Amino acid sequence: MELFSSQPGDEGLAARQRLMAMLAVMTTVTMAVFDGSMVNIALPGIAKALGVSASDAVWVANGYLLAAAMTLAIFAALASRQGFRQVFVFGLSLFTLASAGCALSTSLEMLVLMRVLQGIGGAAVLSLSPAILRSVFPNRLLGRILGLNAFLIATSTAIAPLLGGTLLSTLGWKWLFAINLPLGIVALLLSLRVLPGIAAVNPKPFDYAGALFSALLLGSVIMAADSVSKSEGHIAALCYSVTSVLAGVAFIWRERRAPQPLLPLTLFASPRFSLAAMTSLASFIGQGITFVALPFLFQNVYGYSALGSALLFTPWPVGIMLAAPHAGRLADRHSPALIATAGLGVFTLGLVLLALLPSHAQAWDIGLRSLVCGIGFGIFQSPNNREMMANASRENSGYASGILAIMRTFGQCLGAAIVGIILAVYGSVIWQQPQAVRVSLWIAAGATLLAIGFSGLRIVQLKHHKI
Repeated sequence: MELFSSQPGDEGLAARQRLMAMLAVMTTVTMAVFDGSMVNIALPGIAKALGVSASDAVWVANGYLLAAAMTLAIFAALASRQGFRQVFVFGLSLFTLASAGCALSTSLEMLVLMRVLQGIGGAAVLSLSPAILRSVFPNRLLGRILGLNAFLIATSTAIAPLLGGTLLSTLGWKWLFAINLPLGIVALLLSLRVLPGIAAVNPKPFDYAGALFSALLLGSVIMAADSVSKSEGHIAALCYSVTSVLAGVAFIWRERRAPQPLLPLTLFASPRFSLAAMTSLASFIGQGITFVALPFLFQNVYGYSALGSALLFTPWPVGIMLAAPHAGRLADRHSPALIATAGLGVFTLGLVLLALLPSHAQAWDIGLRSLVCGIGFGIFQSPNNREMMANASRENSGYASGILAIMRTFGQCLGAAIVGIILAVYGSVIWQQPQAVRVSLWIAAGATLLAIGFSGLRIVQLKHHKI
């Protein structure tokens, strides 16, 4: 297999070491994806088992997301000072131990605390995974390995609901967390053995002020999104929004003046990097809207069960599985921006098809339209990720990897917030009418059109440089 063959001048690890390193990273990614996907469908069962309300149980998911979002940039900066392997191993160890804590939790407070620790560990590993892969594989194979990584995430996403449903019906919700223990131990042993111990490239003092402003910015955005859809939470949403703006201004001011900034703004001096980042953000907003809106359509309009709804989602990751590896290979030989833009076009077409679903759609029709979305997203994602990582120097690859994770997390959060706002506008009527869901899907298509605009600017710029 070409991924594990060597050529003269190859960077990274020797060919025979790449397989073990890839297994270490991808086992960790699989564990994190499984955890997020399975926990969401378990929230009603957790609420019942712990005797809490559904709205309180939502913090089992929100606690993880909030902690991860607040620490993504911090871990990207720490990696340049402590080394990729050290931070990755720390995050993996914390995630695994917190998983054990989740499985042993006997109250909502304990479970949410463990989920917060999981989120901190998850931020460390997910923000560095692309950078670790870049350090392991040579540049000529970067698109292919990122495509394979996207394929793995899609496969895990497709399997997670079925595995989660099986565990919930046979063993109970605690096993959703206990299953992380063997995976985490295997990934930890592999990581300690084969991941390269890259020396710290930035020995200067850590930017504590930048870290504080970053955490305030990212955390307050998510809290504002959580509050905005609640009728009694408008004042809180306004306070969080003001906090996020002030923290954002303070963060930029600090990063421009800090002797050693938390996040080098010089990364965005590359137009191709900046446009790839904005393309990623807009596309994940569209995906986030769709993933939150479709369950309402499937369950409350079409009348499918939770398991039936999960099955209707399956064609989406299957489409990514079919497209992502091929798109990654093409991106190593042709313009990643052109391939990514073409994928966004297919993705937008799929979203429009979903928005135009009839009132009484058949399962095969829903699945076919979801498949188009998955194929389009699979064509887009790995070339765009390659564009981001390839336009950052190797010493800044940890920062670039963190920015990639931030764009993904925040895009999905903003997408969920948009659906929440639409639900609030329509009120309780949404539970009987499909209109708000269709409005959400049209807004998702609009977000992907914006992503096409950002991506298209890269093509224009590339042609300009060739003239």
